[in-house]
Amino acid sequence: MNFITKLLLSTILILSAIKGFSQMSNPNNHPKKVLFVVTSHGDLGNTGHKTGIWIEEFAAPYYHLMDKGVAITIASPKGGQAPIDPKSTAPDAQTPATKRYYADAATQEKLAHTVQLSTVKQSDYDAVFYPGGHGPMWDLAEDATSAKLISDFISHNKPAALVCHAPAALKNVKDAKGQPLVKGKKVTGFSNSEEEAVGLTKVVPFLLEDALKANGGHYEKGPDWQSFSVQDGLLITGQNPASSDAVAEKLLKQISK
Repeated sequence: MNFITKLLLSTILILSAIKGFSQMSNPNNHPKKVLFVVTSHGDLGNTGHKTGIWIEEFAAPYYHLMDKGVAITIASPKGGQAPIDPKSTAPDAQTPATKRYYADAATQEKLAHTVQLSTVKQSDYDAVFYPGGHGPMWDLAEDATSAKLISDFISHNKPAALVCHAPAALKNVKDAKGQPLVKGKKVTGFSNSEEEAVGLTKVVPFLLEDALKANGGHYEKGPDWQSFSVQDGLLITGQNPASSDAVAEKLLKQISK
């Protein structure tokens, strides 16, 4: 074995050792895990119409995170097929993310077989994300399992992100002192003016903006239908469907620290 060959072998061994050490010492090489919690509620009050997830609010954050290597699990209160708001599938509601979802059989399959919320725990994930749609106003707003889960994530220094109507899931969440989690925090969510614009102020069980304020949240909003999101510590919220990507980006930055 000549000198050049020995030198090359030595270099390869040294680089391999450095790489191995780096992988062992750098936890960021392990994929981050985010739990998506979606609604199981599909009836729009007593109107006879259907609701559920607003699909853009699921698809945009899902692909935003997945494309960065984040592993995603989807859960819902009842498990199984998560309802999708039919209005969110209308041609004028489509975005590149929703079009990608319609061509993605694997993700559609995941949304058709969500795991039951009662079977998940925060210790298995780095963060939790709640897509909106009107569905959460009925089920996740009153779901004790969901409320405890969000509280557990926050108390274990893990972020919780919610967009549009999904901040309804914060309605009964308490902090470690037994106070409303949103008390004294900057928050946003679907505004009263946006709810009025879609003609559902008399249909929803409560107005989200009012509920957040009633719990002591410092509610903020941007122009109707424009992207607006806020972060206060580990709590990240978005105002409307257009805010989905911005909320996902804030969440990604938080779990990448």
